[in-house]
Amino acid sequence: MKYYAAYVMTPLLSAPGGKMAAVQDGQMELDAEKETKPEVLSDGTSNLSGSTASGTPLTAGGAPTQEDQQTLIAVLQFLKRNKLSDSVEILRREAGLGDQEDSQTLEGSGGGKGDGGGGDANSLLSRVSIPSAAAPQNTPTPATVKRADEQLDVSVVLSAYSQQGDPSLYQVYYTGLKNFIESVLDCHRAELSQLFYPLFVHMYLELVYNNHESKAKAFFEKFGGDQECYYQDDLRILCGLTKKEHLKGNEALLDFRTSRFVLRISRDSYQLLKRHLQERHNNQIWNIIQEHLYIDIFDGMPRSKSQIDSLSGSFAGEARREVNKVKVFHGLLKEPEIEVPLDDEDDEAENEEGKPKKKKTKKDSVGSKSKKQDPNAPQQNRIPLPELKDSDKLDKVMYMKECTKRIRLNPENLPSICFYSFLNAYQGLTAVDFTDDSSLLAGGFADSTVRVWSVTPKKLRKVKSATELNLIDKESDDVLERIMDEKTASELKILYGHGGPVYGLSFSPDRNYLLSSSEDGTVRLWSLQTFTCLVGYKGHNYPVWDTHFSPFGYYFVSGGHDRVARLWATDHYQPLRIFAGHLADVTCTRFHPNSNYVATGSTDRTIRLWDVLNGNCVRIFTGHKGPIHSLAFSPNGKFLASGSTDGRVLLWDIGHGLMIGELKGHTDTIYALKFSRDGEILASGSMDNTVRLWDSIKAFDDVETDDFTAATGHVPLPDNSQELLLGTYHSKSTPVTHLHFTRRNLLLAAGAYTSQ
Repeated sequence: MKYYAAYVMTPLLSAPGGKMAAVQDGQMELDAEKETKPEVLSDGTSNLSGSTASGTPLTAGGAPTQEDQQTLIAVLQFLKRNKLSDSVEILRREAGLGDQEDSQTLEGSGGGKGDGGGGDANSLLSRVSIPSAAAPQNTPTPATVKRADEQLDVSVVLSAYSQQGDPSLYQVYYTGLKNFIESVLDCHRAELSQLFYPLFVHMYLELVYNNHESKAKAFFEKFGGDQECYYQDDLRILCGLTKKEHLKGNEALLDFRTSRFVLRISRDSYQLLKRHLQERHNNQIWNIIQEHLYIDIFDGMPRSKSQIDSLSGSFAGEARREVNKVKVFHGLLKEPEIEVPLDDEDDEAENEEGKPKKKKTKKDSVGSKSKKQDPNAPQQNRIPLPELKDSDKLDKVMYMKECTKRIRLNPENLPSICFYSFLNAYQGLTAVDFTDDSSLLAGGFADSTVRVWSVTPKKLRKVKSATELNLIDKESDDVLERIMDEKTASELKILYGHGGPVYGLSFSPDRNYLLSSSEDGTVRLWSLQTFTCLVGYKGHNYPVWDTHFSPFGYYFVSGGHDRVARLWATDHYQPLRIFAGHLADVTCTRFHPNSNYVATGSTDRTIRLWDVLNGNCVRIFTGHKGPIHSLAFSPNGKFLASGSTDGRVLLWDIGHGLMIGELKGHTDTIYALKFSRDGEILASGSMDNTVRLWDSIKAFDDVETDDFTAATGHVPLPDNSQELLLGTYHSKSTPVTHLHFTRRNLLLAAGAYTSQ
């Protein structure tokens, strides 16, 4: 019935609620394939060619059933009124309608006048309407039907077909598709098996939404156990949603129902699926695929089960390939040129060794190794950055001096690890951070306090009062020392102000400020000169799980339970950007080393990279099987590491937008990740009370860059975790909450001791 597909179904393309098929190649190639096989229409309410609009297939002899016959008569009437006589003849002949039957019916239903004609139209519509399983409120009634002498709109007749199908057949539909997928070749089975989970969830939610509670429970019990293990947490939540009222309070599942689940499938596998659904006239499955799924088709060999599993597990499927093709400037900004005078200590050290004292009146430049502009770096002024103050320049000088004494790490020369255990932390340690120079340590606690310690012999002091400051000679060389009050010196300062547990901490690069985020929905900025709260940033409506300062200061980012991340500036009380897109809590945030991008990890099991300039999402990384709790950029800005509750560390190439490594070994949630100062070593800390060191250089070098251009958007992952693992270090009974490399590459770890 080629003309049936070409003419009769055309009005559905503009039917209300119709949606274009979500495949990468656009429409469904209707013209290309209609000569070889009946085609599927491109809108969300379309039906498979070769079946009637209600989804009931024609009988073997070609004659339609009684209900189908009435539908065809209504369509014939529409074609006749639009003077499409050729189509009328062809459709009548192929549908097996006799001339006498057709003319009598058309005369009674469409050609009649007055009340008699209206009665026939009402009778026709009542017979054409879908079975009682559909939503009754959308079924036409005699009171709402037009008079027979008025134009009969076919869209009214066919609008019911966009409603839910017979709930008793859902198990039949799903079982039929399952049997088909299990019978195909192995190369296609792995790809098509991706359909099971999103179809299962959408069919279950549709049953619940339409108040078929018993059938929904039966459907869940029969097929819930067949889903992948990494979806079990979601299924536990899903099984508790048995009534329509339950869906209203669950924003995540509402997002799942309204957003498109992304599946990446080869063209051969997709054609195989489409052909099966056409032959079986399985409209219900096809409508769900078109309305709720986005099929990202690629040309090439189908992916293997291991390749698919490595990128599966997120709440909304895999990332669309075009999302990860946006240009990302992952290079580092050119360092400012600051002249570094040599220390007398260096000269003295040389003299002690008996060497002649060299003339070192020259001054080294901090920017000497970064004079060449990185081709992948953003423009220096792409986003406004704060100018360096004199104190910042002095700190840069100290940093470069420390760098000259830095230990070069490699598999034969691993770092020493200093572990800071919080004993008797009955307040409940919830967050930790070190300053860049490793001089200060801050802890956030469940009792809403923030505690700051000095980890050097130098004690913490407050600035003197205003009255005392007026008496100080501001022109003296040691004015910075004179303004500090020695009476307040102590190793610990406690900061009060939050109204709930403190979940995130971040020191500013210049060590003058400390950020803290809390369950009370606020982010607070604390002065480390006066140890008081300067600003309370209010924007999140729910708990704020994490916050992080930009490497250049001034900007900071926060993420929370409201599923968004916010970009702030210290001198603005409102956010500059709102990064919205995650389907669940934003649990961790990190700035890129060039400060132009922000990475966020979420309980929707995805990682997103956001452009600070315009707020756009430029990367979506999927592959974790649990909520993400830790992120770390490599020092050169090219790579990102992420840790999750699944106990795995995943490595990502930011420029190409691909996963390039998987590090397995931890047995519990990974809360801490940190690269060494030069990026040779990656350290990971977990709730399994261990710190593990990984050879990041080898992990990145083993990637075959030729495969970056693969159409599948996937790089083969070598299973070499044991080769990359350089060492495992156990604490007695202390989960690792935070990791930090000093400027000389000593590794600092911190956590709260838990009694066994």
